[in-house]
Amino acid sequence: MDRREFLKTTGGLVVSFAAPVEALAQVAGKPALVPTELDSWIAVLPNGSVQAFFGKMDMGQGLDVAVAQIVAEELDLGADKVEVVMGDTATSCNQGGASGSTGVSNGARLLRRAAAEARRVLGERAAEKVGTPVSVEDGIVSGPKGKTSYAELIGGRYFHHQVEWNKQVGNPMDIKVPAKSKAPSEYKVVGKPIPRRDVAWKVYGTDEFVTDVRRPGMLHARVIRPPRAACKVRSIDPASIKGIRGARVIREKDFVAVVAPKEWDAVRAARALKVEWEPLKAPFPPMSELYQYIRGAKVVKREDEVKQGDIANAFNAAGLKVVQAEYEWPFQSHASMGPACAVAEIKDGSCTVWTGSQKPHFVRDGVARLLGMPDDKVRAIWLAGPGSYGRNDAGDAAMDAAFLAKATGKPVRVQGMRVDGTAWDPKGPACVHRARAAIDASGKVVAYEFISKGFSRQHIATNESQVADSLIGQSMGVAPKPHQIFGTPSESYGFENKLLGWETIPQFVEHCSPLRTSHFRDPVGPGDPFWFRAVRGRGGARGGRGCGGFPPALPQQPAAPGGGESRRRKSRLGEPRQGQRHSVRRSQWHRGRRRRAGRGRSLERTYLGAALLGGARLRSHHQSRDPAHHHRRQRRAGSFAHAFRRGEVRPRLGDERRLGELSDPRDGRRAAVHRHHAHQPSGDRAEWRGRADDPRHSGGGG
Repeated sequence: MDRREFLKTTGGLVVSFAAPVEALAQVAGKPALVPTELDSWIAVLPNGSVQAFFGKMDMGQGLDVAVAQIVAEELDLGADKVEVVMGDTATSCNQGGASGSTGVSNGARLLRRAAAEARRVLGERAAEKVGTPVSVEDGIVSGPKGKTSYAELIGGRYFHHQVEWNKQVGNPMDIKVPAKSKAPSEYKVVGKPIPRRDVAWKVYGTDEFVTDVRRPGMLHARVIRPPRAACKVRSIDPASIKGIRGARVIREKDFVAVVAPKEWDAVRAARALKVEWEPLKAPFPPMSELYQYIRGAKVVKREDEVKQGDIANAFNAAGLKVVQAEYEWPFQSHASMGPACAVAEIKDGSCTVWTGSQKPHFVRDGVARLLGMPDDKVRAIWLAGPGSYGRNDAGDAAMDAAFLAKATGKPVRVQGMRVDGTAWDPKGPACVHRARAAIDASGKVVAYEFISKGFSRQHIATNESQVADSLIGQSMGVAPKPHQIFGTPSESYGFENKLLGWETIPQFVEHCSPLRTSHFRDPVGPGDPFWFRAVRGRGGARGGRGCGGFPPALPQQPAAPGGGESRRRKSRLGEPRQGQRHSVRRSQWHRGRRRRAGRGRSLERTYLGAALLGGARLRSHHQSRDPAHHHRRQRRAGSFAHAFRRGEVRPRLGDERRLGELSDPRDGRRAAVHRHHAHQPSGDRAEWRGRADDPRHSGGGG
C-alpha cells in the first residue's frame, strides 16, 4: 500500500512529539471542521504549498492577496505558495462573511494566528530531526543536523492540534494560540506590492461566476413576483403555459414559480402564466407624500446614541446663531449589475447551494431551516455574483433555488430578471434627517443635534439565516421579526452639548413587500454621513469659516503630529479664496444641494417606481421592451464568454503580453481543479478546490 492509499483509508495522521508519526497513523481520524482545530484554518499540501481556509470572501477588496501575504509571512513562505480557499461552508468556519469591512481586521487576524501557531508546531517537530536552533526560509527548516521541509514534516496530513476559541460565531469569532506573531519590523512579505489574483481570470473568462454554474439534468426557474406590491394569489391557470415544452408551475401558498429544461422556456412561461392577484388596498402613500408621511408617522423606537451636556438650555442661550436643516433620503435599491442567481441540488439526502451571497454560512443555515434539514447536510459554496455589499437579492435567490430543488427533485437554477433585482431586492431605508447647530459670536459650536427618523434598517436581518427574512418565507406565511435600529453618523467632535439619535417608524407592509429594508452598504450610508457633512459645511459657512465646516480644534481624539491643524493650514481648508466671499461659497453649496436633491428625486422614481405603487411593471432602461430581443442580447454575451473559455476567441498577442503581469501562477491549476471538482456536492472538504487530503489534487494526496 503506497502513502496515497494509506491516507485514503486512515483519513490522516496524528502528529505527536512523543512518538513517531507512523506509529500513530492508524488511530488517527479526520478532525472536525470546528474553530478549535488548527486543521480548520491551515493545511500543508504534499508539495509544501499551503491552503488557508477563510470564512469570509473577496468581493473586489483584494482580501485574497492580503490574506495570502499574512499567512505567508507567518509561515516564512512566498505569497505565491499560499492559496486562500474562501466562502465554502465545507472548508471554513463561519467568520461572518463579508461584513463591516472586517475582512482583514477580524478575518485575517485569525489566519495570522493560525499560521503563526502552525509555524511554531512545525518548528518544534523539525527540531527533533535537525536540532536547535532552527531557521525557516521558504518552507525549508534548517538546523545544526541538517534540513527538512514543511512537505516532509506534514505535507498532505493533518496537524491534529488544538487552539483556543472564544465560542463566538461570525464577525466576533476569535482564536488564541501560544505562538507569537511576527512584529512589523520582521515583515518580508506583508506590505509588498503583488498582483491581484482575480483580475486575469475575469478578463480572460477562465473561471466561473455563480451565473455559470451548470448541473446535469438542471432545470431553469423564474419566480413570479406580483405586478403590484403586497399582493396575494387568488388563482393560477396552469393551462396558460401548456404550449411551452417542459414548463410547469410550482406553487406553495403565495410563492409561485415556473421551471423548464431550457432557460428561455422558463422566461416565456413566466411571462405567459396567468395569475390573478389580490392586492391590498392602498399599501403605500403617494410618492409625493412619502417624507410628510415619515414626519407624521408614530415612533416605534427612539434611541439617543450620543448624549452629552444640556442640549435644551444650550440652544436657548442668548446671542447664538442657530443653523438648522432637514434632509430627505429616498429608498435605495442595491441595483447590482445584474439580478441575483443561485443553483441548488439535493442528492443523497444532502443539499448543495451555489450562491453569490456575501454570507454563505448564513445561506446554509437559512436553507437548512427552510428544507427542515440538519445544518451539516447543507453546503453553501460562494462564487462571485453580479454585485454585493449590504444585503442584496442573492440570499433570496439561494432560498428559492433550494426550495424548488426539493419540490422538483432536480437541480434548479434560479435567475432573476432585471425587474426582480431592482424592485424586489432589500432596500436602504427612506428617512428624514433633522440637524441643527448653535454657534456663538466667535464661531464656536456650543451645541449640535442630529436626529434621523425613518424605517428600520433591519426590517429583515442582515443575513438570510432565518426563513422569516426571505421573500419565499414571507410568501408562505412566515411572519418577519423586525429589529428596530437605525444609526447615527460617525464623528468625533467634542462639542460640550451634543445629541445624536434616531427614531424608527412602522413598515408600510410587514410581509412580501418590495420595500423590505435592510443593510445598504455601510449600512445606513451614504445618507447619514453625507447629510452630516452637508450641515457641517453649512454651519461652518454661517460661523464665518467657509465650507470647511466645524472648527478642527474640537475633535475628541488627540491629533497626530502634523495632523489636522497643520493640514488645514497647508490646504487653507475652510478659508475663502482670494477675492471670494463666503456668500458665493454658500450659493455654490445651495446650487449643489439642489442638484443632489434632484438626483435624489430621480432615484426615488427609479427605485420605487410605478410598479411598486400599483402601476406597470418596472423596466430598467437596460432592458429591451421585447423580451426575446433582451434574451438574445444575454445569449450573445454569454456565448462570447463561453467562446473565450473554449479558446475560440483569443486576445491579440500584444494585449496578452500586457495583461501577463495580472496572471497568477495558480490560475491554470485553479481552473483545472475548479472544472474537475467545483460541482461535486459533498460535505467533505476534500472535494472542493483540491483540499490537502484529496488524492485527486494536482499536488498529490499523501
